[in-house]
Amino acid sequence: MTNRTEDAQASAAQPPPAPPHVDFDDGPSGRILAAAREILLRDGYSGLTMDGLTLALGMSKKTLYVHFSSKDAMVSAILAATGATVLRRVGEILQRQGGFVEKLDGVLRIVAAHIGCYNAEILADLQRFAPQLYDEIDAIKVHNIPLGLTRVLKLGVEQGMVRDDVDTTFLVEYWLVVARGLHDPAMLARTQLTSQDAFNKALDLFFSGALTSSGRARVRARRE
Repeated sequence: MTNRTEDAQASAAQPPPAPPHVDFDDGPSGRILAAAREILLRDGYSGLTMDGLTLALGMSKKTLYVHFSSKDAMVSAILAATGATVLRRVGEILQRQGGFVEKLDGVLRIVAAHIGCYNAEILADLQRFAPQLYDEIDAIKVHNIPLGLTRVLKLGVEQGMVRDDVDTTFLVEYWLVVARGLHDPAMLARTQLTSQDAFNKALDLFFSGALTSSGRARVRARRE
């Protein structure tokens, strides 16, 4: 318990890493969403207000409402753009030359970076005050995970890194069930884990059974 407390204090003393890039358009709506995302990640859903956003942007509320009908519409657009960005970047990695281990590592780094932006406080805030938006995070996972993970696992089987006796269709669905629970604020509070730590621990357990011994060794070496 002491080590966990000391680690948490050390982490709190360090400035949080800059959030990963999200593909917003270059026009006024993209500028609004970028500013709204910055406030959302810093202050949570409740801390994102139209007054605060107008102040940050130097823009009138009237102009904001020309582009977005409500705060919820903005947050929904932020989540959708985030999901599309992750899917684009994962697709780029899978199209590159390289083996399973390198591609898996690249995909996991992208996903972990975006997951890490949404801490337990932000998620609990969304769950309490905007459950429909919290559900949108789940919907994005349901859409994105099968598209990327199926291709990664197929490559792993071909290269002898993933066991060929594993039903990869079931494996994708199983990981989807796991991943949908990783954003549960109650689970994060009980375990005292960050979203990214929970993601990493779940991955270790997930792939320890799916990978061949060679695959486990190479993935472990890559991540150390």
